[in-house]
Amino acid sequence: MAPADPASLSDQHELLKKILSTVQSIQGDYQNLSAAVASIQGQVNVLSGVKHVHDIAGRNHLSQTRPAPTQPSSTGDKQVASDTEHGPNAQIPSLELGSAGPSEARSDGEPLYGRKHSATATSRIILTTYPGQSGIDPLNMNWGHPDALERGPVVVSRSQSTVRRRNAIGAHGGSYAVYHALAVASKHLDVDHKPDFTNSEPAVNIDPFPQWKKIVSIDPLGHLSPWLFSDIIRDENIHIRPSIAITKAHMKLPELEQSVRDGRLVPDKKICLNAFGELAVTKFAVEPVWYLPGVAERFGIGMKFIRTVET
Repeated sequence: MAPADPASLSDQHELLKKILSTVQSIQGDYQNLSAAVASIQGQVNVLSGVKHVHDIAGRNHLSQTRPAPTQPSSTGDKQVASDTEHGPNAQIPSLELGSAGPSEARSDGEPLYGRKHSATATSRIILTTYPGQSGIDPLNMNWGHPDALERGPVVVSRSQSTVRRRNAIGAHGGSYAVYHALAVASKHLDVDHKPDFTNSEPAVNIDPFPQWKKIVSIDPLGHLSPWLFSDIIRDENIHIRPSIAITKAHMKLPELEQSVRDGRLVPDKKICLNAFGELAVTKFAVEPVWYLPGVAERFGIGMKFIRTVET
């Protein structure tokens, strides 16, 4: 066999690179299209579900109060149609829940679906993110800055005084956030409740280190948030909560207790405290806080793709 021509091999290599680039571009376009379709489908499902609940509530109420049938309202159908025509990048209007419109009122002036409520942060479903919304002014965030005040707090609260200033999405408490939601829903906790952090300071001091700017999966200042940003909490009425709790405890291990009994371990009353082998420990409870630009940089991918996966 004759040896391959170097020029021919170079042309083949360039051709394969072009094919690979084209395939990757097609794959990216497909992911974007899938995300857009999923977004539209989710919006349609939410709006259809709300309309269905209202229709059922209206029929049940009419069957109990009026023997004569009434003309059903087509407001929900028009809302779904108009929203789906906007496309995935358009602003979706807020849905008012609990307030009846002109076509949803009885002849005696009472709302069709019960008592009329004022529109508050808890009676609205916001289907949009920040682009296109009015009055949004998120607090500045300069992740990795050595000065805590320049770095800024992580704010996720949806309380009425904070929702337009938040700079993150999510909820405090991780998997326990559902208990907070249940307490609010059952009216055992006010939606704007502010916890009292008196005497809840970290049990030990952990100084900031230059390496902290590399952390992208937790907030390295999360154990000090209510105290570092107390002026913002007081002056601007912003809900800022810690994402790390630090406390001290005694931990008892049967193996160490046996070692003390056998004389292999002598308590120093600093680390090993007593004859029962109890240890003085410092405990950390940490909530994840993902800084997405840093995560994308760490894995060498673009923000467009990480948000596509997130969606």
